[in-house]
Amino acid sequence: MQNITVDQLKSRIEAGEQLNLIDVREDIERSEFHIGGRHIRLRKIQDMDIEEIENLKNEEVICYCRSGNRSQMACLMLEHQGFTNTHNLSGGMLEWTNKFGNLQP
Repeated sequence: MQNITVDQLKSRIEAGEQLNLIDVREDIERSEFHIGGRHIRLRKIQDMDIEEIENLKNEEVICYCRSGNRSQMACLMLEHQGFTNTHNLSGGMLEWTNKFGNLQP
């Protein structure tokens, strides 16, 4: 697992890169604000219920959550399940909103 900063991620989004973003937060958190990607709660990853992203095992996958803790756990669990290129968004949505507000990319 590697870390990615909100500045790095925002730049890549603005550059139009096709990214594999995974929001591991709960439904209510996602409904309030998100930056895109798939919504796969941490609980599903813990339960190994990840069929919908099995094809990304050799692709870069960027996980995010509220603060970076759950997404870090998600990255580690995905690596345990064979994912080879996981990235954790450092600081999560707290850091994103501190720097950029609630503006979606």
